[in-house]
Amino acid sequence: MLQIRNLTKIYEGGVKALDDVSFDVPDGQFLAVIGLSGSGKSTLLRCINRLIEPTDGQILWDGMDITKASQEEMRQIRRKIGMVFQHFNLVNRSKVITNVLAGRLGYVNPVWSFMNRFPKEDIEKAMQKMERVGIEEKAMDRADQLSGGQQQRVGIARALMQDPELILADEPVASLDPVLAHSIMKHLEDINKLDGVTVMCSLHFLDLVHHYADQAVALNEGKLVFEGLPKEIDDERFKEIYGRDAERIG
Repeated sequence: MLQIRNLTKIYEGGVKALDDVSFDVPDGQFLAVIGLSGSGKSTLLRCINRLIEPTDGQILWDGMDITKASQEEMRQIRRKIGMVFQHFNLVNRSKVITNVLAGRLGYVNPVWSFMNRFPKEDIEKAMQKMERVGIEEKAMDRADQLSGGQQQRVGIARALMQDPELILADEPVASLDPVLAHSIMKHLEDINKLDGVTVMCSLHFLDLVHHYADQAVALNEGKLVFEGLPKEIDDERFKEIYGRDAERIG
């Protein structure tokens, strides 16, 4: 169980990105985080693994207070939290397999990882993860030679290398066309349903939320304005989330 309690983040200059946000994420749930750009979605996800430091509040995961964890404790925690980024966050000049193996950095000797040396079982595991997302034939290609959809699959394979219990996907399909978006979302759905991994995924489009998410939370100017089933987002809720002038499509 992931528990968000009164989470607040204030950036320099007084910008309040998160404002007293509280909700729970049961193990094995696929949770969509929705809202306009600038509503606090990315800040929320990055606070959970402390890529961004919260200003106030608590993040509890299986009873451990992540907000109070030491750097060494966070290193252990991050092993079990995979991150999938909107802009892929790959080392473009490195081979695909090298990027995938980066998911094992929290597990191997730092000297080995610096020399790009990984155990044989990790290399075999990387090939298995690439095969799972359909990019095994690209293993020796440079990451920047791949299409956007292929690069995002590298990001997913990298996250899988951690044997995660939780995946945070920060707008993973925002830069992809609708067909590719569904293919990426299907991989995240399979990881959730087949592997039992909890997924928190920030999304813009409600059709994806309805298709893939068990539950949804919505942010507006850093405040939690909705928590419930995707089908409960009626026209009135939609305008609370996206603004009174927003027009619903589809």
